[in-house]
Amino acid sequence: MAKTIMPDSEAKVSDSLRTVRRRIERDIVGFGVVIAAILMFVGTGGSVLPQIARSWLYNESGPDYLLVNALLLNIALIVFGLRRYRELIAEIDERRHAEELAKRLAETDPLTGCLNRRSIAPATDRLIANHSGNHDAVAFLMIDIDNFKQVNDLNGHKVGDALLQGTAERMRALLPDGGLLARLGGDEFACVVPFDTRSPDSVDQLADRLIDSISRPYPIGSLSIEATISVGVATTANLGSIDPASKTFGESLLHRADIAMYHAKNQGKNRHAWFEPEMERKLRYRHDMEAGIRTGIANREFLPFYEQQIDIETGMIVGFEMLARWRSEQHGVVSPEIFIPIAEEIGLIGAVSEQIIEQAFEDAKEWAPELTLSVNISPIQLRDPWFAQKMLKLLVAHNFPPQRLEIEITESCLHENLGQVRSMMASLKNQGIRISLDDFGTGYSSLAQLRSLPFDRLKIDRSFVGELSRENANEKLIDAIISLGDGLDLPITAEGIEDNKILQALRAKGRMKGQGYLYGRPEEAHAVRERLGALGLLKLDSNRAESHSRNGADEASVEEPRQRQA
Repeated sequence: MAKTIMPDSEAKVSDSLRTVRRRIERDIVGFGVVIAAILMFVGTGGSVLPQIARSWLYNESGPDYLLVNALLLNIALIVFGLRRYRELIAEIDERRHAEELAKRLAETDPLTGCLNRRSIAPATDRLIANHSGNHDAVAFLMIDIDNFKQVNDLNGHKVGDALLQGTAERMRALLPDGGLLARLGGDEFACVVPFDTRSPDSVDQLADRLIDSISRPYPIGSLSIEATISVGVATTANLGSIDPASKTFGESLLHRADIAMYHAKNQGKNRHAWFEPEMERKLRYRHDMEAGIRTGIANREFLPFYEQQIDIETGMIVGFEMLARWRSEQHGVVSPEIFIPIAEEIGLIGAVSEQIIEQAFEDAKEWAPELTLSVNISPIQLRDPWFAQKMLKLLVAHNFPPQRLEIEITESCLHENLGQVRSMMASLKNQGIRISLDDFGTGYSSLAQLRSLPFDRLKIDRSFVGELSRENANEKLIDAIISLGDGLDLPITAEGIEDNKILQALRAKGRMKGQGYLYGRPEEAHAVRERLGALGLLKLDSNRAESHSRNGADEASVEEPRQRQA
């Protein structure tokens, strides 16, 4: 990482200041002693010197030796005091220089010479208070180097430091008179400039010039490093009141510009964005969602819902796909399209998924043994090299038959670490777990991947299946996927069966499984239990039927000898 203000340097300066203060306090006492010695010298000398003169001139008795010794001591103290006075002046200068160094270390970044995070807000407040003339507002530009960590990881910290120094130099060259430049830490910078609200495009022009300047290659040694920046802009023109979490206008501007900068990053990087209140509302909502997910895991608020999977030829239920749902005490029912991406980004999707899968295993144990359970797995989970072992541990802990479990992965998983995915799939299949390729046709799977990876099923994405409900629908793509599945000996599941027209079109294409709202919406465990109970597809019903079948066979075997005997 790039250098920041070193605590050791500040500690050394503080030690130096404390030493100087102690010396000054000691020398003030010494200086007082010297003054007293001078006064004594005046008094003693006024008595001794005339006696010495009379003894030389008139051969009178000499002065009192005690007074002579006191006079000599006073002279020695005066000489000592004058010498220490010069040293004291030198140490006062040293103290002044040390204080200046401490102030410089406290307010500036030693790597780039810019202001630092500690000093930029007060400096901004001073600029806001002192701007005058045509410049009736102040703009705060938060700047972040895109993908700076990759530069550090690939080329080393020295190259990263050189990039930061070069970036600071280019920004400083574009900074208008009266502007401020700060490095806030890591790869974040800030520019604060006065501007005329009648010409707000001047801020846009500055941001664009910064982006263009930074995007030019950096010659660093034998390397040519390229970088881009994302810029967030906030101004005093629409600042209003100070944010409750901030203490000053400078801190409020920094906070809002930071939000705008992350918005620019989310929009694709290498651009600038102006702060809007809606950005802050979304950020607060995102923060609430993150906190809610953590609380939801602790309170077990994440639940499995189940969507029926039907044999479209017979109309019989053959299994269920488990879907994640979040019933939050604070936020109510939260859509998986909202909480799943957030859980993936903050690294909690594994904990959410495992909690739901555990409950699903317990629910599915009540179903008839021939019914399968399909579980969707996030690409983030497949990056965990211990995922297969975790899944097997859950199966053992809940005594759930692995042959009833089907794991669904998407095509995007195949492009991140194909070797790891292949090894993980082999570990799962060795335990009897089946694996489906979900949303087939929406990604970039190659035939070579399909042949080399041990999939058990292809699932046609609902976007293709939905086309069958239109007039003059083009069915060639679905026919091609079905033919591909036949060629690779992979059965097909069609998602998104919404009406009878789609169902009849699929029935004409051969035997397959289907799921969709035509068969019903996803349901909670108790609703599934009621549905299966009515159909005689609960485990208890299966046991009764099996027992009845065995009893009937036993009775027949007893009756047959009786008949023969008769």
